[in-house]
Amino acid sequence: MSFQDGWSAVHLEMPERIPHTEYSIESHWHLVKVVTGIEVSVNSPPVLQRTASLAFQKAWNFDFFWNTAIGGEEVEPWRTDMGHAEYAAGGVDRRDTLKCPFKDVEQVLDFDPWEKLGTRSQAQLVRRFEANYTARCVDRPFGVNMTGIYITLVSGLIELFGWEMLLLAAGTDLQRFGAMTDRYAGWIQQHFDALAEADVPVVMIHDDMVWTSGPIMRLSWYRQHVFPNYKKLIAPLIESGKRVIFTSDGDYSKFIDDIAACGVHGFVLEPTTNMDYMVERYGQTHVIIGNADTRILLSGSRPQIRAEVERCLRLGKNCPGYFMAVGNHIPANTPVESCLYYDEVYRQLSRR
Repeated sequence: MSFQDGWSAVHLEMPERIPHTEYSIESHWHLVKVVTGIEVSVNSPPVLQRTASLAFQKAWNFDFFWNTAIGGEEVEPWRTDMGHAEYAAGGVDRRDTLKCPFKDVEQVLDFDPWEKLGTRSQAQLVRRFEANYTARCVDRPFGVNMTGIYITLVSGLIELFGWEMLLLAAGTDLQRFGAMTDRYAGWIQQHFDALAEADVPVVMIHDDMVWTSGPIMRLSWYRQHVFPNYKKLIAPLIESGKRVIFTSDGDYSKFIDDIAACGVHGFVLEPTTNMDYMVERYGQTHVIIGNADTRILLSGSRPQIRAEVERCLRLGKNCPGYFMAVGNHIPANTPVESCLYYDEVYRQLSRR
């Protein structure tokens, strides 16, 4: 009943079982091997890894698959490479290369994405979204799939400028930085318009617009340059009848109401965002996904893991669109026994 439970929750129809999703855990190869019985490792051929990952997701009864089609590659060759820390099993994602095409703050503040990145073919964008969604459905017919946009606004600026140039530019002239942000929003709108046209029922809109500690910029900057643009970007998706789910890493507690006012149907959240408030204010009207803390699985005891699952399910039990998930991913260094116990407790308590 994985697809049906996920579909019901996305449409606020309160399935009898609280549905479930996770992120990254399908490449925790030791756990995947234990759960599926497939002999797989970080050194296995990609075809075998893919087979094992899908088998794991099915065994853990995933109801929802987070996915976007438009990422940082869309802003090449003006994309800053900040390198990448080790996260995945075997450190295969570590990258020490550093490259920034922007030489000074003036280049950032004057950046015009229409001039530098150009116009996209709407027909081609529609086909990209539909092909991405169809491929996911073929691979994972047992859960709710989606496509979407990763570089919505702030995340797009991070991909372009990297953190150093972004913060220098914002600190030098926040007004001009805001004007440049508006130009970027105008450019990315063509992707949202195409996504609205695509034959896709559920979409993911991603924007890491805060840090773990909260807002990056002044609150007034967000309310002048972020949320008005969100409304414009999301409007065609709403008009086309799609279910729109929003994701941001970090603590966006101060902006829950602002994001809801933009028309989204649901929130994906990390443990730093205030789920108590979200449930109280939007638990009956919006999809809510996540909030369990991966640090408890990484180093906590079994009683602590149980308490964390109980906390999330207690908050989400009466919310028709709640999905259980560890909000900040389950990395490959998480003890296998902790992962198995987490899943065991979830299954014990998942029935409403």
